[in-house]
Amino acid sequence: MRSSLLALALAAAAARPEAFRPADPAHRWEFPRDHHAHPGYRTEWWYLTGSLEDAADPSRRFGFQLTFFRLGLAPRAPALDSAWAAADAVMAHLAVTDVAAGTHHFSEVVWRATPLLGGFPPPPDALLAWARAPAGTGGRWTLSLEGGAFRLAARDDARGLALELSARPAKPVALQGPNGLSRKSADARHASLYASITRLATEGTLAAGGRSYRVRGESWMDQEVGSSQLAPDQVGWDWWSLRLADGRDLMMYVLRRADGAPSWRTATLVERDGRVRVLGPEEWSVRSAGTWTSPATRAVYPAGWDIAVPGAGVRVTATPLVAAAENVSALVPGLSYWEGPVGLTGAGGVRDGDGYVELTGYTGGRLPL
Repeated sequence: MRSSLLALALAAAAARPEAFRPADPAHRWEFPRDHHAHPGYRTEWWYLTGSLEDAADPSRRFGFQLTFFRLGLAPRAPALDSAWAAADAVMAHLAVTDVAAGTHHFSEVVWRATPLLGGFPPPPDALLAWARAPAGTGGRWTLSLEGGAFRLAARDDARGLALELSARPAKPVALQGPNGLSRKSADARHASLYASITRLATEGTLAAGGRSYRVRGESWMDQEVGSSQLAPDQVGWDWWSLRLADGRDLMMYVLRRADGAPSWRTATLVERDGRVRVLGPEEWSVRSAGTWTSPATRAVYPAGWDIAVPGAGVRVTATPLVAAAENVSALVPGLSYWEGPVGLTGAGGVRDGDGYVELTGYTGGRLPL
């Protein structure tokens, strides 16, 4: 089984970007239709991250991540009379960070997108993405949209890890870039269609470390679609999704070259009423304040950031709530990245919000995006 999953992951990585659809700057967005999959594009993901607290003890905090990836194997399924004929693979990642315990738990699955293993049902199905649970755990990991709320469910019994959450949008969809086109390079071929819901009121149950908790808090959902996102000189990115205490939300990413130098920078500020302001590179800055070295991969990640958007009156420091929040894949060779919750502090060390940070491309090699 392990060897077949490895072959599937490698096939997805080898799929040629030019065979798939490029991101369309004239895409006609329509929700909830666009929460469903977009066949023909090489890569798509539904990324949910959030900050939660124990309903019985609000001082106990958690971070969570549930991500479904659609990885294009081919622009369309082979013309074979077989249930195993598939155009896509489905990969899903589940992580829970227990702030009080200082622990980070990670689980993953990779399957062919077939009726028995996983997939991306078209509308009007309420189900957006699903995957069979890991070996030894019954059931499925699912993301669905029901009654205006996103429903998340995933578990890994071997790791004592589970969540079942409802996430209801508190803001409208925010398109990240002009008409949702998110450029990754000066070359227009490197771009994605990118939409976010930056605040979702979230509640449900979460299990980690052998204990189950009733939780509540806020989360963020990104959906991104593309076929050739990274330019040839880019190896990864630093990404921030920050909910400020005053009700505004800040998304930033920096794409990096192999020598660590920035290649491309993008940011948006989502106002309290949901209006999106695209920030020019000169309007914002981010500076790393430290590093953390992974004992598992020896990767050296930045850890802690001073962030400023002077024209919007934003000056905060983002600090990881748990340093060791690295996700290390056991199924896909070389796939490791840091993904964890951060706390925001403003002037005088006053708490000024929370968020999530993702750091990729620090373990060598180049991501197949």
